[in-house]
Amino acid sequence: MHILVVEDDRGISSFLDKGLRAEGHAVTVLDTIASARTWLANEANGVQLVLLDLRLPDGTGESLLRWLRARGSQLPVIILTARAEVLDKVTGLDAGANDYITKPFAFDELLARIRAVLRTSTQPTAAELVVEDLRLDLLSKVAHRAGRRIELSPREWAILELFMRNPTHVLSRAQILSSVWSYSSDPGSNVVDVYVGYLRKKINVAGSRPLIQTVRGAGYRLVAP
Repeated sequence: MHILVVEDDRGISSFLDKGLRAEGHAVTVLDTIASARTWLANEANGVQLVLLDLRLPDGTGESLLRWLRARGSQLPVIILTARAEVLDKVTGLDAGANDYITKPFAFDELLARIRAVLRTSTQPTAAELVVEDLRLDLLSKVAHRAGRRIELSPREWAILELFMRNPTHVLSRAQILSSVWSYSSDPGSNVVDVYVGYLRKKINVAGSRPLIQTVRGAGYRLVAP
């Protein structure tokens, strides 16, 4: 996932940059509202979440947030600030923030809040899973990528649903085998590799970013920076 950090404290931005990259995310760090506006105006950058400080050298984070929402953007935004008063939190949330975390904060708590925000913001309905331009309708059992219908076998469907419920997470072959086939790992079996191969050919279409990726020595994951 690509995360934009808008923070002028170099110590905090460096901490976030290193920590988020260690979790497998792509990170862009900016320190002014002006640079963030310019960057966010270019949708090709592919940002999927913003961590936003409220006090910036050229204005307030709320102003950037209101500008973003006025453009019709539903991009998830988590406010990071030392201002802990209830009024500040209410102001930030009313401006369109998805969540609010007060400095100093535990990095694990931030990761949990990111996951929670993405669960609510990337799933348009309880019956649909969405990762980038890939959609999975859980009721009709139909998958689409970039508007193109994808026909899947029951096993391929089960693997894709597992991936989409755990985006960016590395899933081992044993985990996939246990979840989809309901039995323990067999060191001599390559059934997971075979079915992931089938799925990859259908999902990783020409002209689009590969979504299913091999993590050497560990397994597979859906969507990595």
